[in-house]
This record gives sequence, C-alpha cells and structure tokens, in this order.
Amino acid sequence: MKKRDLAIIAITVFVMCIPLAIIAHQNNEPRPAMPSTAFDWNSIKAVATKTGEKRQFFDAPTATLDNFECHVTTLNPGEMAHTPHQHPEEELTIVKEGTVEVLVDGQLKTVGPGSVVFQATNKLHSIKNVGSTPAVYYALKWKSSKTAATPNK
Repeated sequence: MKKRDLAIIAITVFVMCIPLAIIAHQNNEPRPAMPSTAFDWNSIKAVATKTGEKRQFFDAPTATLDNFECHVTTLNPGEMAHTPHQHPEEELTIVKEGTVEVLVDGQLKTVGPGSVVFQATNKLHSIKNVGSTPAVYYALKWKSSKTAATPNK
C-alpha cells in the first residue's frame, strides 16, 4: 500500500466519523420541556398505518416527567393495534369512538366511547377493534424517575 492509499483511507474514515459524531451529540442533548400548548385536531397530520391511521400529538419531556407521549390511533374494524406486549411505561387509553376489546391484567374487556383504560407498568396488554366502524382512541404514556430503564418489549 502506498502513502497515497493510506491518506485516502484516513481521510475517508475521518469524514465518515463526522456524521456519527453529530448524531451522537444530538441524542445526548437534553430536550427542552414541553410548554403549555393547545393541539388542534385538524392540524395534526393523520399518517396511514396497516391497521388504520395514527396522529402523533406530542412526545417530549415536561417539567415533571422525563417523557410524555400522546397519539391517537384509528383502528379499522377487526384490526388489532399490536400483539399483546408490555413496557415499563404506564399507559392510559381513552376511547373516543367505536368499540374495542382490551387485554387488562390478563382479562379481555369490551369498552366503548368515553371509556378509560389504565395499563400498569410491565403488564401484558393489547387493543382490538371489535366493532363494525372505525375505533378511535387516545394513548398516553409517560416516563418519570420511577420508570424502569428497560427497553420496550
């Protein structure tokens, strides 16, 4: 190998490390706390999914939480949002429209509009549209200093 080849390799390695360093630096910076905000339903873009659609309202730290996330899912009739799973964050589901079947503490329960479902940390849960019309629900999850630092399952 010639000196020229070694120089090209060294420059290439250096140039390739710059984007990685930028990404690593961005991921380590604390994000600012979400301020008081009003979210207009019509201004949140609906993104198509294989089971319906999703609107992501926010996913950010707050003054008292490490992270607070809210999205709205629309499930087509007969569709399940995901197979039963668990995660360290607690989760609150508020049914806006339709009829859903939820797995709660090992039991399947059927609930409709206005119903609220709380899923405790690391408990197996799921949600399925068992009605004949689209089901729409808000999902809220949060992380605090008490949330276990294990990845989602």
